[in-house]
Amino acid sequence: MLFVGDDWAEDHHDVELQDETGRVLGRAKLPEGVAGIGRLHAMIGEHLGEDDEATVVVGIETDRGPWVQALIAAGYQVYAINPLQVARYRERRGVSGAKSDTGDAHALADMVRTDRHQLRPVAGDSAQAEAVKVLSRVHKTLIWDRTRQMLRLRHALREFFPAALVAFDDLTAPEALELLGAAPEPTAAAALSTERINEALKRARRHGRAAKAEAIAAALRAEHLGQPPVVATAFAATVRAHVAILGTLNAEIKTMGKEIEAHFSEHPDAEVYLSQPGLGVVLGARVLAEFGDDKQRYADARARKNYAGTSPITRQSGKKKVVLARYVHNDRLVDALGQQAFTALNNSPGARTYYDQLRAKGVGHRAALRQLGNRLVGILHGCLKTGKPYSEDIAWAHHRKDLDTAA
Repeated sequence: MLFVGDDWAEDHHDVELQDETGRVLGRAKLPEGVAGIGRLHAMIGEHLGEDDEATVVVGIETDRGPWVQALIAAGYQVYAINPLQVARYRERRGVSGAKSDTGDAHALADMVRTDRHQLRPVAGDSAQAEAVKVLSRVHKTLIWDRTRQMLRLRHALREFFPAALVAFDDLTAPEALELLGAAPEPTAAAALSTERINEALKRARRHGRAAKAEAIAAALRAEHLGQPPVVATAFAATVRAHVAILGTLNAEIKTMGKEIEAHFSEHPDAEVYLSQPGLGVVLGARVLAEFGDDKQRYADARARKNYAGTSPITRQSGKKKVVLARYVHNDRLVDALGQQAFTALNNSPGARTYYDQLRAKGVGHRAALRQLGNRLVGILHGCLKTGKPYSEDIAWAHHRKDLDTAA
């Protein structure tokens, strides 16, 4: 067996090649791209005979990108190692705090040589799952960007135009963006007619437009503290910029949602995901994207829960024992599972009962949702393992049996 440690950067890779005894066979700094991967293959080939069928194991701190795909395509066993694990492993070899790219490559090679049984190999997800991941991650990133941009707009309005914050509950709504774009400062906004506001509400397809138009007009015309005219004009220019960016983000989020639906619907596991309580197309695609579809990736439901970050961790020393929520997790997956758990309260009687029982025991809202999410991950694992869609009776049968026994 040959072991490769690959410390990657944007434009180059520091690599080290070891044999089974830990003897260093070679080191190199390789450029990113075809030339670099070719030199790596040649470097490995120098230590293999023509008839050798040696296994090549690679440790690298990422699980995506063309370089990783090229390593997998070459038939190498690739282990994506968390940088925190590499840092802790480096501390085992020395306490000076010294760090270098060649040193990290050496640590990575050592790790896959001695500790690969405790590491997770790169999952063999399908191309369809990878496509869904690309789209769902961009979609979520755009939503996060829209939230940040909305907060910037809100901050600007609070500084010179507080009436707008009273008039519009949602600054990302189409009617709010249209009216703020047309009248981005207090004087112009106060001059907006009720008919003009009603037209914007109509284009946004709002119900009860007459009452809403009157309420918005009254809020915009109310007296508030303001800024000098020249300062208000400057703020108005920033509002126009924020409004334009938010309008573009709204359009791209909608477009990306359609792309997600088109790709997700073609995945063979889509039916199972959509059958889960609280999961629609977008949330289902996010959960699929972050879990992947490699059937061998999770040994059991517990492994999937641990990866999801919904299962708790225990810290025990002597007589002290504390159960805590995991703080190192996949943010995108935890966010999607939290939304699923919240939505499932209205879609699944079993989920609602489970949540209510936790709350009755004094468990807080967030902790109860996290435990419900953990339970739903286990249910999802069972459905994916059997290939069968969600069944309310089967999913909560064991829980109801426990309740009957306790009663």
